Amino acid sequence: MFKAIMRLRLRRMMGYVVGVGCVLCALFVVVPYVTTGTTSEVSLGSSAGSIKFSRGARGNDTLTVMTVNVAHGRGTSLHQALQDADAIRINLNKVADVFVHHDPDVIALQEADGPSVWSGDFNHVDYLGDRSGCFYRFRGEHVKGWKTSYGAALLSKRRLHDLNSVTFAPSPPTLAKGFVVGVLDWPGNPSTRIAVVSVHLDFLRPSVRKTQVEEMMKALLLKKHPMILMGDFNCAWTGGETSLRMLADALGLRAYEPTAENMATFGNSGKRLDWILISEELQFVSYQTIPVTVSDHRPVVASIQLRGTTQ
Repeated sequence: MFKAIMRLRLRRMMGYVVGVGCVLCALFVVVPYVTTGTTSEVSLGSSAGSIKFSRGARGNDTLTVMTVNVAHGRGTSLHQALQDADAIRINLNKVADVFVHHDPDVIALQEADGPSVWSGDFNHVDYLGDRSGCFYRFRGEHVKGWKTSYGAALLSKRRLHDLNSVTFAPSPPTLAKGFVVGVLDWPGNPSTRIAVVSVHLDFLRPSVRKTQVEEMMKALLLKKHPMILMGDFNCAWTGGETSLRMLADALGLRAYEPTAENMATFGNSGKRLDWILISEELQFVSYQTIPVTVSDHRPVVASIQLRGTTQ
């Protein structure tokens, strides 16, 4: 018993050390374990057991999508390393409850952890997928090292094809970011395929975000399908920074009411940093910033149809 208790305390202490170390590296030093290649993990989920899932009353020609930065499962805590695995699961259960309530077909995640000592040492993407009925999962491993693994991810109730993960070029002192992309058949119209993307841009410097956007443009311009691009862009539509508008213009994407002032997504800052962008071939049926607190970012959900479909 004594040895078991000591092992548990040692694991938690390692989590605290890793967490503090990663934060310090992100702020002050060049990170030695930033990944630069394309890395990914694909899994087909298991049943969620006793949790019941039901499709909403939407038509079979509508796709509902959601994006949320899940902040490594820490909820509103200062840092995930300050919580044990049980607390992390409780936080993720709240995220999954939002998924079940709004019933999206596809979910874009950012700061989504694989097994990491600082956040409970289990796969958060699989956990959320099991609890929300999303059988298809794809996780990009954009940061790996020091027993820590995380990146952007996709959860889906529809089969995903042509999966790919891209890690942006290193940008010390901040940790690596990246995006993942998959392709799915449009509901009710399998002859039409849509690319769905989950992205996370650098939080610290507009110059880095601009470089990352340019990387995305080069990669995604090769996609021949209409696109839904979602994620934590860490920048607004208006103001001096042009990264988001530049990306939208280059890829032919539109935002929902981009200058609206009542759609803040980042805590109490009043900033709209999380976006869903769509190609001209698509149209928004509905769009909402969800007023729940499951991390420092609010989820965003939208229902989308092919343009010309009767609403």
